[in-house]
Amino acid sequence: MFTGIVTDIGTVRSAEQRGDLRLVIGTSYDMARVDLGASISCSGVCLTVVDKGDDWFAVDVSGETISKTAGDHWREGAKLNLERALRLGDELGGHIVTGHVDAVAKVVETRRDGNSTQVELRIPNVLAPMIAPKGSITLDGVSLTVNEVRDSGTDTAFTVNIIPHTAQHTTLGDLRSGQQLNVEIDVLARYLDRMLAARSQ
Repeated sequence: MFTGIVTDIGTVRSAEQRGDLRLVIGTSYDMARVDLGASISCSGVCLTVVDKGDDWFAVDVSGETISKTAGDHWREGAKLNLERALRLGDELGGHIVTGHVDAVAKVVETRRDGNSTQVELRIPNVLAPMIAPKGSITLDGVSLTVNEVRDSGTDTAFTVNIIPHTAQHTTLGDLRSGQQLNVEIDVLARYLDRMLAARSQ
């Protein structure tokens, strides 16, 4: 369980295919305090620490995970938003995030909005009922607030604002048109959508 508040930006030092894809990720975390088997959110994907050193940890990324997430994240040199798992008593500064990606969004446009950057993205419209203005959404592991939602054809467009602090402390400060991001919709919306679907059957 996570909050969507990024605490480090890691760098993929190596990516080696071993059945699953083994990534070695450089980090500023104190790895002496991270146990093997711990969960770390890597750009919104909950992954398990399988090896570690003083300033790095390794994770195995399955073929299923790769097929459901933004592919550019899993290459050497990629920057990843990192968050350690929530501990009992921690401040819940963002919203409840599971680290399970629902879809991949594509950046349509970025534009200045005061000191912030407004970002428009598109996702498959199957998720449209679970995205609401002023609701929460997670993009590449970052908890954000939805501004507007527009449905059209086979996809749905929505906008978020990236404030200067978020731009400086996550990878979202360098977004470009066409870029893909991992999306996790609000977990409460996911369960409500499932309950409503079950009742209508």
